[in-house]
Amino acid sequence: MRRRDFIQSAGTSIVGAALLHAESSLKVAAEPLLNEERKSPRAITMWEFSWIERRWDGAGYEDWNRALDELVDRGYNAVRIDPFPHLLATDPKRTWTLLPRWNTQDWGSPDRNEIQLMPALTTFIGKCHARGIKIGLSTWYRQDVDNTRMKIATPEIMAQQWNQTLGMIREAGLIDAILYVDLCNEWPGIDWAPFVTPKMTYGDWQQPASVEWMHTALSIVHQQFPQLPLLFSVASSPAEWTKKDLAGFDAMEQHIWMSQQNNAEFYKLTGYNYEAFDPKGYTNLILNAEKTYRARPGYWQSLLTAGIDALAEGSRKVELPMMTTECWAIVDYKDWPMLKWDWVKDLCAVGTRHAASTGRWLAIGTSNFCGPQFVGMWRDVNWHRQLTHVIRNSEINRELRSGKLYSRL
Repeated sequence: MRRRDFIQSAGTSIVGAALLHAESSLKVAAEPLLNEERKSPRAITMWEFSWIERRWDGAGYEDWNRALDELVDRGYNAVRIDPFPHLLATDPKRTWTLLPRWNTQDWGSPDRNEIQLMPALTTFIGKCHARGIKIGLSTWYRQDVDNTRMKIATPEIMAQQWNQTLGMIREAGLIDAILYVDLCNEWPGIDWAPFVTPKMTYGDWQQPASVEWMHTALSIVHQQFPQLPLLFSVASSPAEWTKKDLAGFDAMEQHIWMSQQNNAEFYKLTGYNYEAFDPKGYTNLILNAEKTYRARPGYWQSLLTAGIDALAEGSRKVELPMMTTECWAIVDYKDWPMLKWDWVKDLCAVGTRHAASTGRWLAIGTSNFCGPQFVGMWRDVNWHRQLTHVIRNSEINRELRSGKLYSRL
């Protein structure tokens, strides 16, 4: 199962679950406790591997001071980045040659690129820490020319690479800047975890081999860094979540978009199929995306909010706080001829506000596109400020005001 197929089926399950649990999942945050320190959710954005890959002139991250100052100016106080643990643990000072994951998207590099991870990683984290920005660590296990990621044959190897990565951050005196650690983005998707044995992909996270891998890796990292919230980010249906499967998780980092709801109805109508090296997907978005949304905006918004309600209910069931960094409107978008940002921003505002109203989210993103390379969205400073104000002034449910993640807000 490819990523598009899995998140389509997950979206359908999310909507169904939401309709079954609508009444309970629409509960708002509880009244704040008396005499407690008030903590609010973090306004987080996904800078994934772009933070270090997109450093050529005009790419958006060539001046980290400027990019981070602009982030703070928009009200954000957390970022999710990829520290490349498999490469860092192999050789932190080596210059690594990366292969492109795509050339249609503006995350990361559209062509071969070179990076050196140290001291870049601790320098970047230090700049964030000085500005009060917390760091969520995650990894997409980017492919280099030697395909180093394929050496991750066991969960023990994965965990050891993370322990080495976190050890370097701790040695730099920056471990307190880490908000949480996601051991693998959208586990066990074939795009990000092709090394897993037996072979698994999207939709297989609940298989016994997947659960055993996650539990083993989480346990080993927890032993070395017991204070850090750990998890695997997922794009699965909350109807499938169980406390047993999620043992060792300190939070859920779930990805959700309107475009995946109801068996990816929106993408089927617009003719978009996640083309990685072919422009026809964006041609179809030009022709169909906005007009499809404008024809039934209330319907598309209701699909999104129903999915969010299902996630909130799933969070209650497994008694874990939620985070979302990839979210709300559409998975893939960019500055491109005849593509407008206003309808995307409208949907993202609906999703952000709705998630914040549930009291279940401890870190909330505003879109997939909150970074300087997405100029059309980035330059709307007031839009970002309005939504980060909502996030940072929303209440957290009473039962979530404890635990590792809450303590690090």
